[in-house]
Amino acid sequence: MSEDMVLHVKGRILVGPEEARDELWVVGGRITFSRPAGAREARTVEGWALPGLVDAHCHVGLDRHGPVAADVAERQALTDRDAGALLLRDAGSPSDTRWMDERDDLPRVIRAGRHIARTRRYIRNYAHEIEPDQLVAYVGQEARRGDGWVKLVGDWIDRGAGDLTPCWPREAVEAAIAEAHRLGARVTAHCFAEDSLRDLVEAGVDCVEHATGLTEDTIPLFAERGVAIVPTLVNIATFPDLAAGGEAKFPDWSAHMRRLYERRYDTVRAAWDAGIPVFVGTDAGGSLPHGLVAAEVAELVTAGIPPLQALSATAWGARDWLGRPGLTEGAPGDLVVYASDPRADVRVLAAPRRVVVGGKVVA
Repeated sequence: MSEDMVLHVKGRILVGPEEARDELWVVGGRITFSRPAGAREARTVEGWALPGLVDAHCHVGLDRHGPVAADVAERQALTDRDAGALLLRDAGSPSDTRWMDERDDLPRVIRAGRHIARTRRYIRNYAHEIEPDQLVAYVGQEARRGDGWVKLVGDWIDRGAGDLTPCWPREAVEAAIAEAHRLGARVTAHCFAEDSLRDLVEAGVDCVEHATGLTEDTIPLFAERGVAIVPTLVNIATFPDLAAGGEAKFPDWSAHMRRLYERRYDTVRAAWDAGIPVFVGTDAGGSLPHGLVAAEVAELVTAGIPPLQALSATAWGARDWLGRPGLTEGAPGDLVVYASDPRADVRVLAAPRRVVVGGKVVA
């Protein structure tokens, strides 16, 4: 398709959870609902259209060992794209992927800079590993490096304690989050366990990743403060294997990880029932492959989130949360077309009929 050619999408254009249009066009890479001149020569795609899906927790340019070469990062982004994930919140990466912004065939990336972790308290080669007196400075650095987000490692295994413990004292977290907010960035935190959550939320954190440690004591606090969670259930599914691998050396940690895993669906459903915003994220790019966005939506449904709301958590609602448009007049022509209505069965997301980036059919 030449760059000046018009794309015509018709069928059911799902501009919102309950709102559909019959057709749209993409002209010059932008959506319009007004029939343009030259529309008769347009390429036509038919089906059920959604805005490009959101993976709100993945890692582009990262694998289980650390940063990867540019060609590997490109394959990661292409895998997400072909699965329909056209907006990625990169929740921490040591790689510079700014070159992707120049590519008109790749997903849009919202970066959170590099992870910020306590010394020897995270995966090797992933994070800035620092002490609490350095936290404000590093948060400021990554706020400037990212796209409006900063990523803290809120808890991790403490080898001395033999279990998950908080990484930061309360006063350090308060100062760091205040600095990020002063610079216009939101803060998210990796948290598996229970004990770091209250300090982070009361210090003003904007989001918690995984959030397996939510309890009846902290769920109301999250709801009151409007703190979002990204459960990454496809990643939490790996907890039993992780626990088995650490059993001999860290039995308390292993038992804790199993408990968090066993209550994972109840935790997510209780959070949803309390009104906590829940969004789709896969944690792809560490030990997990990319392209799992449909599987994560299905996991949210299994946890008890109604299908339409689980769909919104990767579509309309997720885009609103991240400040990116959906299928609106003048928005970038990033959309995914399916053979049937994904609102009726979210499993449809696993089989995109067409993927469109900037008005071009790319998959």
